[in-house]
Amino acid sequence: MLRLLTIEFHKLKYSRSTLIFSAIYLVLFCFLALFASIHFEFGNVDFQLADQGIFNFPYIWHFNAYFASFLKIFLAIVIVSMISNEYSNRTIKQNLIDGLSKKEFILSKIYTVVAFALISTLVLFVVSLVLGLIFSDYNEFSIIFSELEYLIAYFVKLLGFFAFCMFLGVLIKRSAFALGLLFIWWIAESIIINVFRFVIFKDGELTAKFSQFLPLESMANLVKQPFSRLSLVKSAQNQMGTDILSNDYVIHWYQLLIVLIWVAIFFYGSYTLLKKRDL
Repeated sequence: MLRLLTIEFHKLKYSRSTLIFSAIYLVLFCFLALFASIHFEFGNVDFQLADQGIFNFPYIWHFNAYFASFLKIFLAIVIVSMISNEYSNRTIKQNLIDGLSKKEFILSKIYTVVAFALISTLVLFVVSLVLGLIFSDYNEFSIIFSELEYLIAYFVKLLGFFAFCMFLGVLIKRSAFALGLLFIWWIAESIIINVFRFVIFKDGELTAKFSQFLPLESMANLVKQPFSRLSLVKSAQNQMGTDILSNDYVIHWYQLLIVLIWVAIFFYGSYTLLKKRDL
């Protein structure tokens, strides 16, 4: 495994696009800390975002995992480019000539995808821990390290998304078209969900039970919006007598399992495509 990872990271460090998008990802990730310290002034009102409780333990794990997941597209570009460059630069053929089997080639990509997801989760943990220690009103050990399941959900979510991007990269061979197909797939899922909700089932609960098995939707379900947990939002909803936002933010084991099954399907599909393809 270490040998295959070394080969991949050796390729990536000479890729300009990889370095650029990875840097953008890390900068935007760390921008959370800067954003938290900004004071907003509206007339006589002066407030700091961190004072609103969004960085309190253990809520911060949920909040940061939700917003950090939007940045995954930058690493997705890196992964798709990593695959497409193998074809455009013909390094995949050279690797096979040099003695690397197709199985080892795919494993090297899988290990890289897992490494990206692990590193991203570690960055999320460090950034969230630092922000929490600075801004949180609750610093008890038991509170700080509660609800860390959101980090697990975040890791699985990234792993699923990156595995999907890897599969599209192997399938299409061109990064721009692979990313385009990813966008089309997202639109298609949205259309399917709305058709089932407003035409076939005409019921939101039945639609949710069906849509949770779709790849992108299953990943989105792992870390849902955190706003309904804020006391300010809860108070507003109680006063209005309605639930504006969904209150189901619990991470269920079967949701993790669904995404992990998709991960296995995408990894196996990538290997099957490469195995049957004449290079």
